[in-house]
Order: sequence, then C-alpha cells, then structure tokens
Amino acid sequence: MTSGQPLPPDREPTLTIAQVAERTGLTHDTLRYYEKAGLIERVGRTTGNQRRYEAADLAWLEFLLRLRETGMPIADMQHFARLRARGDATVADRLAMLREHRAELADRIRALRRNAAALDDKIDYYERLLDERQPGTDEPA
Repeated sequence: MTSGQPLPPDREPTLTIAQVAERTGLTHDTLRYYEKAGLIERVGRTTGNQRRYEAADLAWLEFLLRLRETGMPIADMQHFARLRARGDATVADRLAMLREHRAELADRIRALRRNAAALDDKIDYYERLLDERQPGTDEPA
C-alpha cells in the first residue's frame, strides 16, 4: 500500500478510484470510507490529489471483500488490517484470526446446508401435492 503522499512520476499507479470501484463493485464513497476506517492505508495521490491505486491495493481490497462476504464483522476486519500494517511480526495473530473465521464460516455452511435440505423437503412435499390434484381443479385426485 502506498502512504497517501504524492506519487513520484516514475511510479504512478494506473488505477483510478472509478476503475477500482468498477472492478470491486464498491462505490466511491465506500472506498473512501474503507480508507477513513483504517481498512486500507491511505492510497497514493497524483499531483492533482486524485487517489491512485496500485495492484497491491486492489488485491487487498479483494481480500477485504472476501472477509466481508463471509460475514467477518467490520471491527474484526479493522483489527486484521491493523495487524497487517504492523508487518510480519503479526503473522501468527493473523493466521489465528483467519482460522477462527474459517471455523465459524464452516459452521454457517453446515447450518445453511441443513436449512437447504429442509427447504428441498418442503418443495418436494408441495410438488407431490400438486401432482396429486386433478387437472383443472384444486382438489386432490
């Protein structure tokens, strides 16, 4: 991630906030919020003070989206981002966080599968009811 300082002309990233918004599905406001909330470090700026994102910024945003989509609370995402910003000394803590989140996700997946099976049973029940009805009536055969 870049530091929010103006970028040297020979190192200017190629992604504008609009391009990142398009690639990630996040709005401009959400990208700014993620920066303000500490989820992403301040991104580099052009001499005109426009945000410019590097490939590493985009990869980190995509990972944050995976955390969000898998139900990680924003406070935990912020904690993970702070650990990441502190460098390799926090790898064990980050690994522990991801393992715990993955275990919680596995529990939710199992619950969703049970719920999907219950819905399938109910769908099958109603389909059998409809199959038993006389054509053109609402009465069972």
